[in-house]
Amino acid sequence: MTVTQFSTFVLAGQLYGIEVGRVHSVTKFQPLTEVPLAPPSVAGLLNLRGQVTTAIDLRVRLDLPPRGADSTPMNVVVKTDDGLVSLLVDSVGDVENTTPDQYDEVPETVTGAARELVVGAYTMADNRLLLALDVARTVDVGTRSAAPVDALTDSATK
Repeated sequence: MTVTQFSTFVLAGQLYGIEVGRVHSVTKFQPLTEVPLAPPSVAGLLNLRGQVTTAIDLRVRLDLPPRGADSTPMNVVVKTDDGLVSLLVDSVGDVENTTPDQYDEVPETVTGAARELVVGAYTMADNRLLLALDVARTVDVGTRSAAPVDALTDSATK
């Protein structure tokens, strides 16, 4: 039986996951530099061991309520075709093993932007639902700004 491993994290009480092979690292929150004219989901740029990395707030990206002022997000740094991108999440979970018999289509209760970014759901042993995110679609924040995310990162490194 094929096992797929997901690195998990929590947003607004819901468990999400990204395939382990796409995760570069997990770090505590770091100061961000704001980016003028960036799409709303771009929280800013961070210095990740000398590499300027775009940080996307997944609460904004998934149309979830804002994080409380007393909450500090964590960074889940993912590998993309264009380099590393940090995803700001509420908290980081464990690596979870899933099998095809746990898989189901995206539930009807998943709506809005999340419906476009979630590629499936897995029912875990404790009856939690793990929503699997498509990394490429999640980091593609669109062209709502004058500059795409990779251009923002490129200009910050010059």
